[in-house]
Amino acid sequence: MNRINLITLGVRNMTVSVQFYRDGLGFETNTEEDAPGIVFFNNEGTKLALYPLKELAKDTGEKVEDPGRGFSGMTLAYNAKSVEEVDAIIQQAASAGGRVAKEPEWVFWGGYSGYFKDPDGYIWEAAYAEFWKFDEQNMLILE
Repeated sequence: MNRINLITLGVRNMTVSVQFYRDGLGFETNTEEDAPGIVFFNNEGTKLALYPLKELAKDTGEKVEDPGRGFSGMTLAYNAKSVEEVDAIIQQAASAGGRVAKEPEWVFWGGYSGYFKDPDGYIWEAAYAEFWKFDEQNMLILE
């Protein structure tokens, strides 16, 4: 099992989250509804889905905790191809209703990185390193 095909985020408000990801960040989907039962985004590489938090909790057999409160220990990442692209992604997320958690800056591992939170508090990193390479699906190649 050395593959991730789909990441599903449980969200409190499908309308707000669909508008953030589809309309604000430009994630591609065939879904035109603002409040679908589930939505899948057609990214290069791994797919992203949004599903109502209570329904996802019920499906997993878990109780609904309070996401967005404190650090969950997980981040999602967008690997950029330039410093300017990192800055643009962070600004786009803020304009779409996200919250900048950490302004982009040069970091200890030699890259340039910043973080934002989506409307449910999920943390995304936008990062760039001049030594990164990408495959034909724009997935980061780690050697």
